[in-house]
Order: sequence, then C-alpha cells, then structure tokens
Amino acid sequence: MLEWSSLSADERRAALRRPAQADTDGLHRRVSEIIANVRSRGDEALLDYTARFDGVKLQTLEVSAAEFAAAETALTSEQRAALERAIGNVRRFHEAQVSSPLRVETSPGVVCERHFRAIDAVGLYVPAGVAPLPSTAIMLAVPASTAGCPTRIICTPPRKDGTADPAVLVTAKLCGVTRVFKVGGAQAIAAMAYGTASIPKVDKVFGPGNSWVTAAKLLVANDPDGAALDLPAGPSEVLVIADERANAEFVAADLLAQAEHSADAQAILVTTSRALAEATLGQVEAQMKRLGRESTLRESINHARLFLVDSLQAAFELSNAYAPEHLIVQVGNARDWLPSIRSAGSVFLGQWTPETMGDYCSGTNHVLPTYGFARAYSGLSLVDFQKRMTVQELTADGLRDLGPTAVTIAGLEGLDAHANAVQVRLSQLANPI
Repeated sequence: MLEWSSLSADERRAALRRPAQADTDGLHRRVSEIIANVRSRGDEALLDYTARFDGVKLQTLEVSAAEFAAAETALTSEQRAALERAIGNVRRFHEAQVSSPLRVETSPGVVCERHFRAIDAVGLYVPAGVAPLPSTAIMLAVPASTAGCPTRIICTPPRKDGTADPAVLVTAKLCGVTRVFKVGGAQAIAAMAYGTASIPKVDKVFGPGNSWVTAAKLLVANDPDGAALDLPAGPSEVLVIADERANAEFVAADLLAQAEHSADAQAILVTTSRALAEATLGQVEAQMKRLGRESTLRESINHARLFLVDSLQAAFELSNAYAPEHLIVQVGNARDWLPSIRSAGSVFLGQWTPETMGDYCSGTNHVLPTYGFARAYSGLSLVDFQKRMTVQELTADGLRDLGPTAVTIAGLEGLDAHANAVQVRLSQLANPI
C-alpha cells in the first residue's frame, strides 16, 4: 500500500513499472534467435520448438478436417450457444464501424477521396499458455471477416495431447477461418511473418500474447521482409479506480480476473479510501483461496500495486500516467469522470461492468495496447484490418486554378522536376495542339 503523494518522481516511475519489462534487451536477443531459426529451418524449427516448449511431438502443424469435426462434438450445446451469442455481439459492434468512401472537392475541379481495402493476408495469434482463449479467436476473426480479408489463418499452441483446443477450433469455423496451425509463442509469429512450407506468409500479424510474443511482433514489424503488427499487446493488466462507495468484493474480483492470466500480469488499485483498500486486500486473499489458479494468482499478486491518493482527480492523473490496458471505474457517477480519461485501452464504467464482459461478449474488442502504449495506440478495431487509400482527380480547369500553387511550393523546396510535371500540363492547356 503506497501513498502516491509521498512518492518522488523516480519512486512513482518505479512503482508503475510493468513486471514484464525487466530485461527487454535480453528478451529481444533470445526472440531474435528464434526468429532466425524459423526463417532458416521453417517447419523443422517449428516442430522442434513445439516439442521443447509445449512438450508435444507433432508430425504435422495444420489442423485436419477430422480434428475440426472432433472439436464440434467436444462442446455442449450451451457452450456453442454462448460462443455464437458472443460472436453476434462482437460482429454487431464491428459492423457498425464500416465506413463509406470519403469524397471532398477541396478546390473547384479538384476532388480528393479516401477508399478502404481489406488487407490481403492476416495471421491471427490465439494464445493458450495458461488457458486456451477462444474469446481471442472471436476478437480477431470477426473483424478480419467483416473487413473481407481474403486470407485468414490462426496459429495457436497445441494441448498436451497434440490437438488444438476444441473451443478455439469451433470458434474459428463459426467465424469463417478454416486454416488453423498448432504452433505458439514467438515461433508462431515468425512463421506467419515469413512463411514456411506449411504456413503461408501474411501481411500483418494480430493478437495478444506473453512478452515473447510481443517482442516477436515488434521485431518482425521492423523488418521490411516481415509483417506489420496490430499493436503491442502483451501480458494483461488492469487498473481499478475506486472510492469509498465501491464494493470491495467487486474490486478484488476484478483485480484477480486479470491476475490469473499469467505470472507477469499486473493488477493495480488506486483509491481515495484506506478502508476500501484494506477491505479489498482481505477480499483478495479470501477469493484467491477458492479460485482454481491460485498458484498463478499468487505469483501475479506479487506484482500488484495499491495506491492511496488524495482525490479522484489525482487517481485519474495516475491512471493516465500508467495508461492501462483495462481501466475499471468504480466510483459514484462513474460516467461523469469519462472526460478525465485520456489514456486507456478499454474503459469499464460503474460497479455492474466487470472487465470480464469486455473480454468475452459485450461487443468491444479485447485486444488492447499494454506496456503503456495506450498513450498512443488504440484497441483493435475494424480499421486495423483495412488499408485507407487516398485518391485525387483534377479536371483541366482544376489544374489551371491550383497548379500554380504547386509550382510555387516546388520552387520553395528546390524541386524543379516537381514543378515541371505541372508546368508541362499548364503549357499544353495554354497552347493546345
């Protein structure tokens, strides 16, 4: 329990440091080695890494038709219905993001347009390290389908029996993805970015993951031969702002819901109430004992932070400095504080809005920026699966009117070939053949 107002600037930075950022240089070095190995050895490297990291010796990487069929029978009707309802909500929210082409006549005879085109090939990474995440398959495959990306593939780590998680496979099929590969980690990102004999090369890689996956996405995105990345989406994190009216049981449950993702997840409570803070600590301990992932929770809670602040305004300033992936606002009149939030991946207002709903089925996307990248990045949306292409078209009169402006600016820059491209046309218009 830390009193924010008593901390120095250096102490505040240290208190807000993410646990996964401890050895960034060493991590990038090790991930670079994995990427280089996959590029040189392809499927052979992927099979070796799968045996080493997942403890599974596979003969082939791609999920077969028989495995898809078996997955269909592994789920109950209730489970399938839940997935279908979640897919429906996510699809509705993302279909609402479809934009029409933009057309503006900026000057007489000068038309500027913006058109949308789907990215040709996208690779969707669905983690399964601590737990399989069919919800991530929904969050990636639905907007990819809505955008109309022609090539859509999924990579996901295999289970110990060598199969992919049935819920992930059923979700993939419901969302129109028919090619799924059993490979995880940084090696999966490398495979999609560069292609192997089995896995097609894609133009852009999507999906959250651990610090290794995030590092791999950043490295391949910096290589012209690699693939673009959606956003830096690493280990999960949540920040809860609560006042004295908040329910300590709810607050503790929200902190633990993110802490169970992995040992390097981070949970932060910022509150104006010492009584609420102490009650939440008691609830965290009590709830942890009855939850299934207690060992992971206890590791993760070692990185948890609890800050006491003097005012709610100070709480929101702290949150903006941290820029959390998930921000939960459990204060009176929560919506009134929305204008104070500048940097957060996704916001959950009020005591009846647990972060779990956004993770699974409310309709918003749960692939969100971590590591503080919410200061500049947004959560995943339809536009991430599209390219925005501008078009301009001038009439003869439009060039007569605006062309001299371009010639003058070209002169300011000393680029006479630029000016010439306009001047030869203006000469033709002045002296038609």
